[in-house]
Amino acid sequence: MSPSAAVILGSAPESFPYSVLAERHPAIIGQVRQAFPYGPEQHRALDALLAGCTEGVIEPLPDGAWGEWGIDDHVGQSWFDVPWLWSESYFYRRLLDAVGYFGDGPWRGIDPFRPSKLAELDSQETDQELAALDELASRTAEEQGAALLHGSLWGNRADLGFRLSDGEAERRDAVPDLVADDSDRLWSLLDGAGTLCLIADNAGRELIPDLLLLAHLLEHGRIERAVLHVKPYPYYVSDATTADVVDALRRLVRAPGRAAEYGRRLWDAMADGRLSVRAHAFSCAPLPYADMPDDLRAEIGGAALTVLKGDLNYRRLVGDRWWAPTTSFAEVTAYFPGPVAALRTLKSDVITGLDGRTEAALVEAEGRRWRTSGTHALIQARP
Repeated sequence: MSPSAAVILGSAPESFPYSVLAERHPAIIGQVRQAFPYGPEQHRALDALLAGCTEGVIEPLPDGAWGEWGIDDHVGQSWFDVPWLWSESYFYRRLLDAVGYFGDGPWRGIDPFRPSKLAELDSQETDQELAALDELASRTAEEQGAALLHGSLWGNRADLGFRLSDGEAERRDAVPDLVADDSDRLWSLLDGAGTLCLIADNAGRELIPDLLLLAHLLEHGRIERAVLHVKPYPYYVSDATTADVVDALRRLVRAPGRAAEYGRRLWDAMADGRLSVRAHAFSCAPLPYADMPDDLRAEIGGAALTVLKGDLNYRRLVGDRWWAPTTSFAEVTAYFPGPVAALRTLKSDVITGLDGRTEAALVEAEGRRWRTSGTHALIQARP
C-alpha cells in the first residue's frame, strides 16, 4: 500500500522519539566515553557529537558516506526535524566516527559497545536462562519449539540501549498475552523446505535465544538452512555483529548441560553450511526495508520465510510512520519479497495489525505507555 501516515519525527518535546534524541543519545555518549581509555582526540570528538546531537544540525559524513541514503537531503537540518529512524541511525554512525572505528588509527574496528555485550553474556541472568534448557529437554518437540520461539521473542527485552533510557524496563513484569499472535501462521510456513532468513537485532541475551531457536528448527527438520543477518559494524548499542555471533556460540559451547549441546550443533551447522551469517551493508541503512537494494531483495525473496527480530527491524519493516494501530500488517508489508514474520517487544510508537478491541483495551489501561514500555510483545506473520 502507498504510505498514507506521517513519518515519525523527533521534534515534539513530550514525545518518545524526542526523549531518545535528547536524553538517550547523550547517555550513550557518556557510556562509550567510560568504556575504553580513549585519548584526547576521541574525547574531543565525543564532546563535539554531544553538542551537535542536542543543539546542532546534520553535517556531512567523512568520505561522502551515505550519499545513497539521503544525507544530502538532510544536511543543515536539525536532528529533531528529520525522520526519527534516519536521525537515530545517523547518531550511531557519527559515534563510530568519533571513536575512530572507521579511521586508520589504533582504534579502527574496536566495538565501543563490546564491554557491555560481554558483561551481559557472562551475567547470572544468562546462566539461569541457559540452565532452563536442561528442563526443556523432557518436553515434546512442539513444546520445545513454542518455548524457544517465545524465548526469542521476549529476549528482545534484553536491549542495552533501551535500558539506558529506562532503567526499570527489565524489572517491570512482561504481559504474557501478546497484543497480536500469529504464531500458528508462522509455524505453518516452516514446513521443512527451503531457507529461513533471520534478521537479528541485539547481541548477548537476545542473540542466544535466536541461535537456540535456529538450532531447534534445523534439528527437527522445520527448515533446511538458516541465514542469520547481522550488522556489518556496531549499531544501536547492542545490535549483533559477526563477532557477537562468535562470542555467543563460544558462550554456548562452554556452558554446562544442554546448552553446550546446542552450541556444538550450531558450530557444526556453521561448518557444513546449514547455518551461515550475512552482514549486508543495508542492515545499517537509515531507511525502511521498502528501499532495500536489488541483491538483498533477491536473496530474501528466495527464502521460505524471513523473520525480523526486534523493534528497530519492525520500524524498518512496516515503515516508521504514525499508522493507525488497526492498519493491516499484511498490507503495509505487501512490498516485502516473500513470506515475512516479526517477533517484537514494543519499545517505540509504531504499530500495525491490532484489532480494535485490543487497541481500545490497551489505551484504556495504559494510555500511550503500552507502545513504548517493553512490557508488551507481538508475533505477526504474512504468507
